[in-house]
Amino acid sequence: MRELNNRRLEIDALRVLSAIRNHGGVTRAAEALGLSQSAVSHKIRRLETSLGCDLLSRRPGAPLFTAEGEELLDYAARILALHDEALLSLSKTALTGRLMLGLTEDTTCSDLARILGRFRRLHPAVSVRTRVRMSTVLRAMLEQGELDAAIVQLFTHEVRPADVVLFRESLFWVKHPDLPLPQEGAVPFLSFDENCFYRQWALTFGQDAGREGGRHGGMVLETVFECSSAAGIVSAVTAGLGVALLNERHLRPDMQVIADGLPQPPGLAYVVRRARKVRNPALDTLVAEIRSEISRHGGLVLAS
Repeated sequence: MRELNNRRLEIDALRVLSAIRNHGGVTRAAEALGLSQSAVSHKIRRLETSLGCDLLSRRPGAPLFTAEGEELLDYAARILALHDEALLSLSKTALTGRLMLGLTEDTTCSDLARILGRFRRLHPAVSVRTRVRMSTVLRAMLEQGELDAAIVQLFTHEVRPADVVLFRESLFWVKHPDLPLPQEGAVPFLSFDENCFYRQWALTFGQDAGREGGRHGGMVLETVFECSSAAGIVSAVTAGLGVALLNERHLRPDMQVIADGLPQPPGLAYVVRRARKVRNPALDTLVAEIRSEISRHGGLVLAS
């Protein structure tokens, strides 16, 4: 019993361990958490010393986590969720009202669903209705007063002073490694639908090239696959059907980033944009909780 009492699972160390999994390594976890790499390594070493086992594999070519590390990660997710919910519950205020929230498809497939679920439990008198649309559609709905707020993607140069920036990402041209790019003629383009601002940018970076194309440096994009779902575009890329624009959270090991021959895509930002209405205490609280949680984890984590 004395040996067990001397062991501790520090919340900060568990949060670092989870960030290493979510971001794929110590270096990226440190960047996401705003810590130095040495600070992250020190927290993990202290946790390993306390538990008396290795949590990270340090052999070249080995999996990122040991068996003990994988086991602890399952507990860490539950411990952190309960810890954060308890803190919010003890500091909550009585909120009432109705909120109309807009989300994009890729945010619904992230841990944002967990954040919204916790908000509902902590504030049962607040009704939150959610509508999932493309970012350009959500922005129009905000302008028309159909939503109270929306979490949208946009290019970084489009961020407004009143937007709450949650995190930033890069946008990449990708293809299957076995798909050759033609030296001349049409490049097969895998596109989201006409409401996607990726598509609008891609097809307007040069002169029109027929019904569905844009031109850059002699290369023509020809839309051969159109889908409103990110999962559909990912599947088409991995099947070798053409090139696509994807943000980094949707990149897969069997994709190749195209570095040359196509224009450099602009940077992306995920923001909370609010309608031009009187401030709402329930919305203020929800936005603050989303911002805090995403900042803590260094971005939205895709659901497994």
